[in-house]
Amino acid sequence: MSVKSMAVRNAQQRIVNEVAKWDGVVASPHRFGGTEFKLGRRELGHIHGDYQADIAFPMNVRDQLIAEDRAEPHHIIPQSGWITFHFRNSSDVEKAVDLFKLCYELAKQRQTKMN
Repeated sequence: MSVKSMAVRNAQQRIVNEVAKWDGVVASPHRFGGTEFKLGRRELGHIHGDYQADIAFPMNVRDQLIAEDRAEPHHIIPQSGWITFHFRNSSDVEKAVDLFKLCYELAKQRQTKMN
């Protein structure tokens, strides 16, 4: 996945429309631009325009996603659990939604264990 992002028309809006529908998810402006998604106080991830998404995962999941070439280490903090997913074509919108869904499901499981 070494090819960098390119704009995929309406990617951000398409992802926001889907992820914001999930129970408990709040979409709001992100401090570095784009849109972030939170479940309670936990940030699931955020989208930078129609170019890329950054999503938080436990390290073991992050490592697996990178090994499977489904994501790259975060573009700023590569040693963290965060991944970066670059949009290259229209089908990447659904792949990004799938990554957000995985993050959401893991966060919901954690929420359930804590309650």
